[in-house]
Amino acid sequence: MKVLIVEDDKVLNHTLAYNLISAGYQVISTYNFREADSALVQSQVNLIVLDVNLPDGNGFDLCKKWRDQIDTPIIFLTANDLESDILKGFELGAEDYITKPFLISVMLKKIAVIIKRSSGRVEKHIYNDGKLIIDFSERKASLGGNAIELSSNEYKLLKILIENSQMVLTRQLLLEKLWDCNENFVDENALTMMISRIRSKIDTRDKKHLKTIYGMGYQWIGGPDEK
Repeated sequence: MKVLIVEDDKVLNHTLAYNLISAGYQVISTYNFREADSALVQSQVNLIVLDVNLPDGNGFDLCKKWRDQIDTPIIFLTANDLESDILKGFELGAEDYITKPFLISVMLKKIAVIIKRSSGRVEKHIYNDGKLIIDFSERKASLGGNAIELSSNEYKLLKILIENSQMVLTRQLLLEKLWDCNENFVDENALTMMISRIRSKIDTRDKKHLKTIYGMGYQWIGGPDEK
């Protein structure tokens, strides 16, 4: 099991990492927003311990960004003990909110319980129609056994479309869902280009996955071939 630590206090980061490693976990230690975001792109982890106050950003914003992409359990570990902050942490989907100072033994027990509970979830976030396979958890995709490179926004858009299979999703709805927590706006032209790139990567002459509903939006029509 692998744990990502996002904590700018080096002493606390090292202490937590040491105890997790001693308990049998693999650990990735990061110290700011940028490092943590990069680490999560490169590695799949089972749980994230996330500080709120980071030198180059806010843990709440990072959690919100990740929640649009992954379902990895998150524990906030912070000195912020205001009721409003605690409630915000849970509203963002955190599994727990632990305030400093804390007992390492209690922290380790909470991590073990949350990972065990998370490992028992049956949802795998994998689309597989026999030819096109998209693993949203590990950010891997292939068509006919050949790897496909997809961007973060392409994975996000595909997940939205597949989760709403056979439904017509308006362009406005898709634009709103693609607008990230840092307000990096995705405009009409960018959406059109993204749809075009996705089609070029996943469609074949005999199999189409996306249908354009003119004047409205798009519809995911992919699925196993009916033969």
